[in-house]
Amino acid sequence: MYDVQREQPRTHAGSRAPAASWPPAPFHPPVAVVKAKEFQVAPGSKVDLDDYDPDDTRGHKSADEVAGKLNEKLANIARLQERLYAEGRRALLIVLQGMDTAGKDGTIKSVLRDVNPQGDITTSFKVPSKEELAHDFLWRVEARVPPRGMIGVFNRSHYEDVVIVRVHELVPKDVWSRRYDEINDFERRLVESYVTFVKIFLHISKKEQKERLEDRLKEEDKHWKFNPDDLKERARWKDYKEAYEDALSRCSTKWAPWHIVPADKKWYRNFVVADIVEEALREMDPKFPQPSFDPAAIKVE
Repeated sequence: MYDVQREQPRTHAGSRAPAASWPPAPFHPPVAVVKAKEFQVAPGSKVDLDDYDPDDTRGHKSADEVAGKLNEKLANIARLQERLYAEGRRALLIVLQGMDTAGKDGTIKSVLRDVNPQGDITTSFKVPSKEELAHDFLWRVEARVPPRGMIGVFNRSHYEDVVIVRVHELVPKDVWSRRYDEINDFERRLVESYVTFVKIFLHISKKEQKERLEDRLKEEDKHWKFNPDDLKERARWKDYKEAYEDALSRCSTKWAPWHIVPADKKWYRNFVVADIVEEALREMDPKFPQPSFDPAAIKVE
């Protein structure tokens, strides 16, 4: 399911081994390379989150083991983002969803660490305002779609309108149930225009959520992140799980597939998401625009 860096081939008996370099290069154990597509939800498949282990790290043992590779990925994301910005023809939209405490903020902070702030826009969707409620549910979302040349991040998104709206019965079932098709049409229209989607569900366990909520109560500098209402939402875990399973099943499409990322281990979560974002940008393959002048013919006095 993933590749491992190959060791250097051994020399045959009697052959001369290549001269050793000095000083010797530091030893790094083979690192399994994540393959983004391994985390994709196949279009048309039925998702059962019990089939996905939120604590999975694909054999990795620690953050130190993947640190070098992660830094390479973050540097590549920054370089590709610069090309995307310079090219100015397309946009990348990262959609992050997950249960409370899944780590959406931490993921953004890590994966876009090296990106020029001029080149990305992060939108956190909160409770809709009175004006937003007066429009179609996609109205406020479309207004925040990143323009050409930018990376956009949705910290929560239009999927709240088939998740929290469903769980809390804010609209009738016949209303929210139509929204899956409306979301698919909306995303397809954007993809056919200029947007590439990266949709990521950060999958944590109920046990891990408990520990993270408790940490927020224990540490003073995390008290601001705790909301007593989080416990009421936690009590609806089963309802949220079912709502997310339907959203992941019905809205993972060929043009905008979902990825289910194991998120109990924050370091592995960041590693996987960085790989998915890097691969999306590589496939977009943005190019620096050609100058409209001959640089060699210009002399700066």
